Amino acid sequence: MKDVFVVTHTQSIHHEEDRVGGWYDTDLTARGKKDAEATAERLLALIGRREVEIHSSDLRRASQTAAAIAERFQRPVTETADLREISYGVAGGKPQAWLDARYTPAPDDNRLDYPCGIDGAETRRQVAARVYPCVNAIVERPCEMQIIVTHGFTLTLVLAAWMKIPIDASGFLSFPAKSGSITHLRQDDFFRNRAVVSLADVSHLNF
Repeated sequence: MKDVFVVTHTQSIHHEEDRVGGWYDTDLTARGKKDAEATAERLLALIGRREVEIHSSDLRRASQTAAAIAERFQRPVTETADLREISYGVAGGKPQAWLDARYTPAPDDNRLDYPCGIDGAETRRQVAARVYPCVNAIVERPCEMQIIVTHGFTLTLVLAAWMKIPIDASGFLSFPAKSGSITHLRQDDFFRNRAVVSLADVSHLNF
């Protein structure tokens, strides 16, 4: 049996300052650090002392969340840019209001490749093109217990890759999640079904 726990990083400075995240690289806030510890404790309760692998986005808010988890499990973290949040190009780090005034949502007939009107921003297809192979490579590893630390938008594509939904069919998918959420995925040994056991659970946090 394979169990994968997908974690969205906890509160970051860009949240507190109401700035666009994406590849804008900020640290966790004081609350984010506390929530990361609570998330680590919850994972330890779910997993116990079994062997576990930890994989994370290399952006600081994710890697710092992963570090808190790694400390509890006494395991190393493998970081990769492939698990990063969607890039908002030139909007990264700007006030959220700046992006809101310029962003144009994708039309129904072009959900994957629409550029959203922001220079340098990634399309949904571009994010999927790096996330899918990364998730597939992680899941194919022999370790039966894995943790993936990523970002809010990226979570949807991590789940899509896990469920083997083709990229071309992912245009309308959305799995909203708060910071510090835990999603539990499981593949059984007999039927080989891939289940979403729990989605974006934040019961271990105080909001």
